[in-house]
Amino acid sequence: MDVGSKRPSELSDAEKQAWRAFVAADPALASPYFALEFAECCQEARDDTRVLVIRRGGQIIGFLPLHTGKLGYARPLAGPMGDVQGVITEPDVEVDLHEVLHKAGLPLFAFHAGLSSQKPFRDHADETVASWMLDLSEGYEAWETRRGQVDSKAMRTLRGRRRKLGELERGHRYVMEETSEAAFDRMLEWKGQQYAATNVFNVFSVAWTRDLLKAVLRRKGEFFSGSCSSLYVGDELVSVHIGMESDRLSHYWFPAYHADYAKLSAGVLLLTEAARAAAAKGHVALELGPGDFQFKRDLSSYQIGLARGCIANPSLLLATRNAGRALTRTVETAPLGPVRQWPGKLMRKIDRLSGFYAL
Repeated sequence: MDVGSKRPSELSDAEKQAWRAFVAADPALASPYFALEFAECCQEARDDTRVLVIRRGGQIIGFLPLHTGKLGYARPLAGPMGDVQGVITEPDVEVDLHEVLHKAGLPLFAFHAGLSSQKPFRDHADETVASWMLDLSEGYEAWETRRGQVDSKAMRTLRGRRRKLGELERGHRYVMEETSEAAFDRMLEWKGQQYAATNVFNVFSVAWTRDLLKAVLRRKGEFFSGSCSSLYVGDELVSVHIGMESDRLSHYWFPAYHADYAKLSAGVLLLTEAARAAAAKGHVALELGPGDFQFKRDLSSYQIGLARGCIANPSLLLATRNAGRALTRTVETAPLGPVRQWPGKLMRKIDRLSGFYAL
């Protein structure tokens, strides 16, 4: 095996063609997260974006896009902003990521949403989560009908919200190709308020995250496009979403809404219109990503498995990480009541923050 490291912009035409062929051949790689263009967007936002080009006998067998970080602690593409991660390869090819990392000189690769369908992530998982999916393979109306059969209450509520929206005197309109910079700024403002209210780190307080969204929104192509959609009541913006899509699948990424319209479920109404638009484009699904939220449970058709863990070779970095995890496990099994959960929460918070600050 031979492993080379390049910036996405440095990939040769042959390497780019192989990447696109691998993605096209595997339905599990339909997400826009696996598009070559998304890696290029990440490079625009972060200088530590790299692609490991994996060859066997001189033949390209796969790619692993990642960020190297200042300390050599490799993380998946987009860091904590990434909802789905994986190796870009053919469905029947297994890649030994231990060997890949060793040959690339990277001691540790930590992942938080690796495809469970891929053996390297499944075998090194500390825990599993799932990404929620809306099945649009038979069209929007078929999705809504099936969801009504599974959860009639949730769909009645959705129809009721639509009626209330239609009864508003000022009227309303959806914009599926929003280009207003004010909408982008308002999304950041509303998300900041949401993070503050829930005491969660503000993702967009770090410059590269805003740069990544801007780079994504500039892309409009056959295999990858950024997307911004919005809902207005009269002339007032009440909901906005920034996401992205491949030629097969839409990803619902960063939605936000005006707090005064929470009872109207403005965010959910915009989501369903985004699903309608995705189905009209022939997309097989709209992905909502991981997270146990009620609206995802109400609307999703199925889930795909994701794994959280790390792949590492012996190093001081691995020894330090293992020591911290061992201490956390010891405290969590001690009879200390709720206090025993604090070290684990702290470790996860530190790990997440270090991903945002590219450490």
